[in-house]
Amino acid sequence: MNIKKILKTILPLVLGGFLVWYSLSKISLEILIGYFKEANYSWIFLGLFFGILSHLSRAYRWKFMLAPLGFKPKFTNSVLAVLVGYLVNLALPRAGEISRATVMTNYEKIPFEKGFGTIVAERIADLIMMLSIVAITLFVQFDFIWELLTKNFDPTKIFIGLTILATLAFVFIRFVKKAKTGFLLKIKTFVSGLVEGLTSIFKMKNKWAFIFHTVFIWVMYVAMFWATIPAINGLNVPFGGILIGFIAGGFSIAATNGGIGLYPIAVAGALALFNIATEPATAFGWIMWTAQTVMIIVFGGLAFLLLPLVNKNK
Repeated sequence: MNIKKILKTILPLVLGGFLVWYSLSKISLEILIGYFKEANYSWIFLGLFFGILSHLSRAYRWKFMLAPLGFKPKFTNSVLAVLVGYLVNLALPRAGEISRATVMTNYEKIPFEKGFGTIVAERIADLIMMLSIVAITLFVQFDFIWELLTKNFDPTKIFIGLTILATLAFVFIRFVKKAKTGFLLKIKTFVSGLVEGLTSIFKMKNKWAFIFHTVFIWVMYVAMFWATIPAINGLNVPFGGILIGFIAGGFSIAATNGGIGLYPIAVAGALALFNIATEPATAFGWIMWTAQTVMIIVFGGLAFLLLPLVNKNK
C-alpha cells in the first residue's frame, strides 16, 4: 500500500476523531448519555425498520440491473452483499462497492467488472435522487431559504453573486465541452457517464420497477430520519427542517467514514436554522447516527457470518 492510499484511509478517521471531539464540546458527555437513557426507543426501532426496508429494496432493485447481463442471483445473496458493502464502507469509504461486487463474484459467479458496473449505475440513480431531494427542498422551503439569505446578506450582493456564478458556470461548461485532455476532460467524461447511466435506466426492460424501488429507497431514508425525531421528548422539527437535516446528514456521510463525528454536527447545524436548541439537536444527531451505525455493524457482521453458511453447497 503506497502513501497516497494510506493517507486516504487514515485522514478520514483522523478527521472523524477530531469532529467527535468538537461535537462533544457542544454538549457534555453526561448530558448526552442522559438523552440516550431517556430516549423513546420505540421510535428509534421504527426508524431502523424503515432503514432495513431500504436495504431490502436496494438488494431487490439490483436484480433489474443484473438481469440484462444474464444473471439471476439469489435474493439472499444480494441482501447479504449489500449489508457487507455498508459495513466495509464504515472502515474504508467507497470500498463497500468493491466488496459488494466481490461477494457476488465469489458466490454467484458474476464477473467482478460486470457486477461493479451495475453498482456504479445504481450510484448514479442515487445521486440523481439526492439532487432531486435538494431541488424539492429548495422549492418547498424557498421562502424560508430566501428570508435566511436576505437576513444575513444584502439582496443586491446575492443577485450580483448569482449573476457571476451563472456567467462562470456558462463559461466553464463551454470549456468542458471543448476539453480534449486534462482535468476538464475527466469532468466531461464523468458527466457523460451520468447522462448515459440515466438514459440506460429508461431503456431497461423493468425500468418502472427500478424507478419505483429507487424512489422507495430514498423515501425510506427520509422516513427513517423523520421517525427518529420523536425519540427525543419535546423535539419538534417542521417538515422543512426534516428535509434540510436529512440532506445535511446525507452529505456528512459521504464526507467521512459513515458520517463519524460530522453527522451530529451537520444535523444540529441544520436544525439550528429552525431555532432548535443546540443540546437536543446535537443529541438527536448522535442518536440518529448511532442507530444507523449499530444497525450496519450488527447486520453487516451477521451477513459476513451467514454468507458461507447459506452458500455451503457452492
